Amino acid sequence: MTVNLQAVASAPQMSFSAHYKKILPYVKPYYWRALFAVALSIPIGALDAVIAWALKPYMDIVLVDKSAQSPAIIPLVIVLFTVFQGGLTYLSTYMNSWVGMKITQDVKRALYQKLLVLESAFFDKNDSGLIIQRFSTDADTACTGLLDNVRLFTSRIFSSISLIAVLIYNSWQLAIIAIVVLGGALLPLAYVRRMIKTVVQEQVKENGIVLTKYNETYSGNKTIASYNLQKKMYDQYDGILRRLFRLGIKMVQKTAWLTPMMHIIVSIGVGAVIGFGSYLIVNGTITSGNFVSFITALIMLYNPIKNIGKSYNAVQLSFMAIERISEILELEPQIKDKEKVEKFPKIKQGISFEDVCFEYDENIPVLNHINLDIKAGTTVALVGNSGGGKSTIVNLLPRFYDIKSGAIKIDGINIKDLSIESLRNNIAVVFQDNFLFGGTIRDNILLGKPDATEKEINKAIKMACLDEFVAEQEKGLDTDIGERGSLLSGGQRQRLSIARAFIKNAPIVILDEATSALDNKSEAVVQKAIENLMKDRTVFVIAHRLSTVQNADKIVVINEGKIVESGAHEELLQKENGAYKALYNAQFK
Repeated sequence: MTVNLQAVASAPQMSFSAHYKKILPYVKPYYWRALFAVALSIPIGALDAVIAWALKPYMDIVLVDKSAQSPAIIPLVIVLFTVFQGGLTYLSTYMNSWVGMKITQDVKRALYQKLLVLESAFFDKNDSGLIIQRFSTDADTACTGLLDNVRLFTSRIFSSISLIAVLIYNSWQLAIIAIVVLGGALLPLAYVRRMIKTVVQEQVKENGIVLTKYNETYSGNKTIASYNLQKKMYDQYDGILRRLFRLGIKMVQKTAWLTPMMHIIVSIGVGAVIGFGSYLIVNGTITSGNFVSFITALIMLYNPIKNIGKSYNAVQLSFMAIERISEILELEPQIKDKEKVEKFPKIKQGISFEDVCFEYDENIPVLNHINLDIKAGTTVALVGNSGGGKSTIVNLLPRFYDIKSGAIKIDGINIKDLSIESLRNNIAVVFQDNFLFGGTIRDNILLGKPDATEKEINKAIKMACLDEFVAEQEKGLDTDIGERGSLLSGGQRQRLSIARAFIKNAPIVILDEATSALDNKSEAVVQKAIENLMKDRTVFVIAHRLSTVQNADKIVVINEGKIVESGAHEELLQKENGAYKALYNAQFK
């Protein structure tokens, strides 16, 4: 079953060890650097205790005993330790950023590699924005965010431990009060994840919709302008932002109370310590230096404890992103090779569809018991009403989708027994709206055969009737065509796609409405290029314009997922009340 990404982070919550295991393969190549970056956080945090510890002798010697024997060295020690701590902080930040970016890129590579092998149905069911969110943005949140926060978390933990050590050193009685209060301050952290999970799910979904809206605006800018849709598009975008605002406020409502709650609890602890500490000073249990050092350590402890709450929220967001990434990486393509596959045969007999049934959505049939034989080296044209299943039939041959039942065979070999790579290497497809990649004419032609010679390229552009256009360009084959071929006309884009298919030199050619979007002049040129492409190949042609398929060896009429009749052009015209004759008369009479 194809995955719908709307079900964001639907998996049950993982333990810390499970998160660690998921991310470990990507940390391994940089393990020692990552460990070093985190290890640096230990002395960085621990050195926070130096200032608090140094205040005891300073208070006792200088302010209480009025002695000036060694006061100068204490400020100097504090400055030296602070400089040392600053150097370690810079080194830790640098190492952490280096490791974080490396791991993020590796995770993105793995996600992109997964994206490339997922079946067409996956892209049919998921919006582009949500795919970008899940396959790219989540990697930044999971890796860079996690390492940054682990570093800060580690630093603050060890800062807290060292400061607690100072507390105990100065007064174990006061330390018990402080530790009990601080434990109470950290207790609410256990409930954070449970409170924010649903909100995070919705935020991921809405952020995906924002990206989709940008993609639609970019690709549909002319449609937006021609139909004056600016206000409609703006209102939709504004609605998304308002939903994101409400979710953002909900997140604040669920987490913002943590810091003030900790502040209140810690303040109670400080008040209790001051009250009890005053009593201990009066009865001589601790000195004034002990008390000042203790209070300083306690106040310094407050800051990392407060920030632990913020870091903990961020770590939870990273953990949730890891869970979403894990869902993606564990996806298995629905269309894949068997354990043992054959290579594509040299077609001698032909292609057969044997009782083929297919559905995009469960229990909604699209093709019903299709039986069709195509001899090698012949041309079959698929015609019929829109939505009848013509494009679906040809999409099944290169296994863009897999059939529900029946079999598709090439020279008697089921296509599921062939390797997908060899199957698709031997099929060239020219769509109605062909996708051209940013780059040059040469770049796009070579997609059909990366190692093609200059002679092969020139033959391809000539057979595609593109040679005159290329000759007119100052840079020739190295002319930039813009994103998706935006600098070319419709006819030029189509001929470039034909050149790409021609240079592939595949024995099977699929032409899916290859001329339907062109004007008469462009169609005539493209039709000539198509005729060149069809020579000595097994060809599937889908066309609404029956004038382009009259010379096909076999014409198959498909309506509502069934073959209603087939035969040659003249043969089908002889059938009284025939489906093909009705289509022909509708177009020409």
